[in-house]
Amino acid sequence: EVGEVMVRAPDPTMLLEYWNRPDATRAKFLGSWLRTGDLARVDDEGYFWFEARIDDVIKSAGYRIGPDEIEESLLKHEAVANTAVVGAPDPVRGQVVKAYVQLRPGYIPSAKLEARLRMHVKEHLAAYQYPRLIEFVESLPLTANGKVDRGSLRRRAAGAVSEGSGKNAGAPAQ
Repeated sequence: EVGEVMVRAPDPTMLLEYWNRPDATRAKFLGSWLRTGDLARVDDEGYFWFEARIDDVIKSAGYRIGPDEIEESLLKHEAVANTAVVGAPDPVRGQVVKAYVQLRPGYIPSAKLEARLRMHVKEHLAAYQYPRLIEFVESLPLTANGKVDRGSLRRRAAGAVSEGSGKNAGAPAQ
C-alpha cells in the first residue's frame, strides 16, 4: 500500500518553519509529524520505496496514478526522446493523464504516432494509466535546478481546457 512519508519531530534534518509563513508551517505538520509530500510503499523487509510526490499524483476516475511509470514506459518507445506526464482537468474523470512528448530526430508528430504511443503504454501498464492526451513539444520546461517543471505543465494543461475548446491539445482517446 502506498502512503505519505512522515517524519517525527524533532529531527536534525527537517525544517523548523517557513520564514514568516505560519499558515504554511501549520499545513506541513500533523501534530509532531512533518508531512514530506512524498508517497512511498514499504516492502516486506521494511525498506521504503519512493513512488511519487503527492502534488504529482493524478487522480482520474477514482484511480491514483503516479506519472513515473507512464514516463518510463513512453521513454522505452523508439520515437520518444523525453517526456513528462501530468494530470489535465476533465469534467467526467476529474483528471486525465496527459503526456508532453519530445520526439527523437526523424520522427514527426501525427495522430498515428499518438495512437502508437498510447498502445505502447497500454501494452505495458494498466488500462487506466495510458495517456488520453498527448502533446508533442520541442522541449520540456525546466526548473532552475534542471528538473522538469511539472507545475508549469499542469498550468499549461489547465489553460488548454479553459481557453474555450473544452479539451486539451492532442487527440482525446475513446
